[in-house]
Amino acid sequence: MAQKRNKKNTDEIIRTAWKVFAGIWIFIFLFFTLLSLGWLGFMPSFEELENPKSNQATEVISADGEILGFIGVENRSNVAYTDLSPNLINALIATEDVRFYKHSGIDPRSLFRVFFKTLIGRHSSSGGGSTITQQLAKNLFPREHKGKIGTVFSKFKEWVVAVKLEHNYSKQEIIAMYFNTVDFGSNSFGIKTAAKTFFDKTPADLTVNEAAMLVGLLKAPTAYSPILNPENALNRRNTVLSQMNRYDYLSDENFEKYKEEPIDVSKYSPQTHNDGLATHLREYIRNYMKEWCKHHRNSDGEHYDVHKDGLRIYTTIDSRMQRYAEAAVREHMSKEVQPQFNRELKARGGNPFCDISAEQQEKLLMQAMKGSDRYYQLHHNQGMSDKEILKIFKKKVPMRVFSWKGNIDTTMSPWDSLLYYKKFLNVGLMSVEPGTGHVKAYVGGINYRYFKYDNVQSHRQVGSTFKPFVYTMALQDLGMYPCTEVPNAQVCFEQWGQADWCPKNSSHEREDEMVTLKWALAHSVNWVSAYIMKQGSPEQVISVARKMGVTSDIDAVPAICVGTPEITVYEMAGAMATFANKGEYVEPIFITRIEDSKGTVLDRFTPERHEAISERTAYLMLELMKGVVQSGTGVRLNYKYHLNEFTTAIAGKTGTTQNNSDCWFVGITPKLATAIWTGGEVRSIHFRNMTFGQGAAQALPIFGYYMRAIYTDPKLKFPRGDFERPNVPLDIELDCSRFQQEVMEESETEYDF
Repeated sequence: MAQKRNKKNTDEIIRTAWKVFAGIWIFIFLFFTLLSLGWLGFMPSFEELENPKSNQATEVISADGEILGFIGVENRSNVAYTDLSPNLINALIATEDVRFYKHSGIDPRSLFRVFFKTLIGRHSSSGGGSTITQQLAKNLFPREHKGKIGTVFSKFKEWVVAVKLEHNYSKQEIIAMYFNTVDFGSNSFGIKTAAKTFFDKTPADLTVNEAAMLVGLLKAPTAYSPILNPENALNRRNTVLSQMNRYDYLSDENFEKYKEEPIDVSKYSPQTHNDGLATHLREYIRNYMKEWCKHHRNSDGEHYDVHKDGLRIYTTIDSRMQRYAEAAVREHMSKEVQPQFNRELKARGGNPFCDISAEQQEKLLMQAMKGSDRYYQLHHNQGMSDKEILKIFKKKVPMRVFSWKGNIDTTMSPWDSLLYYKKFLNVGLMSVEPGTGHVKAYVGGINYRYFKYDNVQSHRQVGSTFKPFVYTMALQDLGMYPCTEVPNAQVCFEQWGQADWCPKNSSHEREDEMVTLKWALAHSVNWVSAYIMKQGSPEQVISVARKMGVTSDIDAVPAICVGTPEITVYEMAGAMATFANKGEYVEPIFITRIEDSKGTVLDRFTPERHEAISERTAYLMLELMKGVVQSGTGVRLNYKYHLNEFTTAIAGKTGTTQNNSDCWFVGITPKLATAIWTGGEVRSIHFRNMTFGQGAAQALPIFGYYMRAIYTDPKLKFPRGDFERPNVPLDIELDCSRFQQEVMEESETEYDF
């Protein structure tokens, strides 16, 4: 009886155990089924798995294929598996998931290892059980729950998502997606940005050591940063190399060799909006794209987001020319102009302002204060009054300030920093390809981080660089020629009830003589410009400028003949390109096309174009402006920068405004037209003397350095031929020295007769 009872109890226990066992499996099945269906919280849909979203920054790409920078909340840009170095793939698998190709998203062996060694054996060094696919699931769909129970729950969700990912994607696609989603620190999201940031390379070009270092960063980007913690980074990199050696991705010999190599971060360059190439242009494009996105929608009907949708903006910029332009600005401003200006400032007590009262200086600094980010935060976000803010601005605080020798950590009041930055002279430069309107180089200032104002788009008085418009009117409307002789005599204009306006020459050379137009433009003679203006009218000159792309306001007064209008560098570059394009104006453009993250073209850009002047007039103007470089105010391009070693086809014009406030140079070659402005933030900041305070000394040298670098780059193969002659016959003499000789001989013959 007892035996039967014991057997019955045993059977009951077994049945109960089976019921419990079955119940556990049924519970697990129902749990994961409901989890998969999204009934227990968020679960990505099939469409979301097919098109997982990440904050992809917009890429700004040069015409020669280089990434100029990113626009976005995260510097992230995707790559395909074929764009990855095998070294990266080997390092990742050896370190994170050596059985990657043998599981389907979850690796039971790793889970058992973690369970027995970590949870039961309490060995913290046993490693984690997450596969690469599970880590990808966590990156794509971040955990929602907190606490221990929430973490376990999220872990189960990651298992489900990992299995779904394995079902939807190949192993290669999962590897690529993983590298695109991880954070490497230093504002580098994704392997493409990380490779650029740390080594200035593409992911395909990474060496074994570079790949190992980057994969090592994934464990803790700050703790293993080669910049912040170089010793930790080296040890972690060697751990990755050891794993590669352990799993036969690296031979013993190579392991021993590579682990002895130091980490080279000499090319480390964080990819921020403040740094990199063409920073002012990138900011201009960012603002443009805000408006573009308002008028363009994606397939879901939503407006594109330039910060998150991974757009690709293909620009007209040539990265090599851009580098040369920025280097030319840096070379001239840091070594020549600014040191000389600093010496002058020292002689006048450090005050950068000229010609204005102390009250006016105070007003300018108050305007600068109200335009600062600090003021905006205090006034708009904290509601402080101007009096309260000024008190804060007068208090010294630690800060980092710009200098040409490197940024300086110092203690200074924000108010003093406003005055400090007023002491720097700045630059605006833009180069345009005449036939296409493509902007090839764009420098909006000397340093975007500290000087965000864009001097390419700002209006500044142009001085004598306006005279080509005056001379164009003379050739086209008045029937003059380059060798036409006019009197170099003072000209005055009535001012309707006021004293007559009589411009002055900057030099007394050949005054009260007959001179050719070519000589007069080469030497920037104001009296001749005034004479031409009086033969025509301000309205005629303005009409020429308008046809050549100048849209800025211009008063129809005689004084425009000496350059009183305020025009942008952008407008001047586009207008000067018209001469090299046989009289056809082509609107300068910065973007050729915009693509989405998959390469679908969303928009294409072509410039507007129209005939502005005749090709005959355009060619004659180039002959006039070549005289500026050959024997006039631009002659130092040849004797100092030796551009005549490369070509004789350079036309140009210098410009200097009253009190030396604005210095200009426009230079034209058959394939490139460049406008350069230099000066202070406001017109009262300038050199006191003409030695350095003129276009030939401040702006022209930048063109010299810039073009010399372009001509000597064998990869650019920049054209050196002459300007194309017009299709119509000229039938006029362009060599004015020979023309004058012939005129003298004719006069002598008549006299003898």
